[in-house]
Amino acid sequence: MALSDYLINAVFLLVVLRQARERRLDARSIIAPMALVVFVATHYVHTIPTGGSDLALVLVLTLLGLGLGVLCGYATHVRADADGTRFARVGPVAAILLLVGISARLVFVFALEHGAGPAIRDFSVVHQISAAAWPLAMVSMALCEVTARLVIVQVRGQRLAPRSPSGITVSGHHA
Repeated sequence: MALSDYLINAVFLLVVLRQARERRLDARSIIAPMALVVFVATHYVHTIPTGGSDLALVLVLTLLGLGLGVLCGYATHVRADADGTRFARVGPVAAILLLVGISARLVFVFALEHGAGPAIRDFSVVHQISAAAWPLAMVSMALCEVTARLVIVQVRGQRLAPRSPSGITVSGHHA
């Protein structure tokens, strides 16, 4: 893993830590993370291998990322204030889920580069997985995880009806 790969993962970790503070759900809350998603996709995805079991590996890890993202999206605290302003905060469960996804990818690459390479190569040969499929699968996992979480948190925020200071749902407002 190159220094840039470690820096990108460090940025992901900082994003998780930053989201532990409550923040407003607005255009900025989706634009910055999606810009990071687009950057990572263009930086790492150059080809889509289709031989052997390549697409099966990509699909499995993409679905794993999607599952983590969905769970994290529902584990994120979302609320609206009396003015209808929506807020979100990553709680402990959501933070753990985010860190599990990031850590799993980092541990895999670390293991690959520090002794597990031959075992992963043997596994790949037996299951007809090309070397190009692994990075695509890892990136797809990360991109689906981030995107699913963002979409679910945004949708949950939009569905919240603003509440008056007394806690009564304000009529006439539709999310």
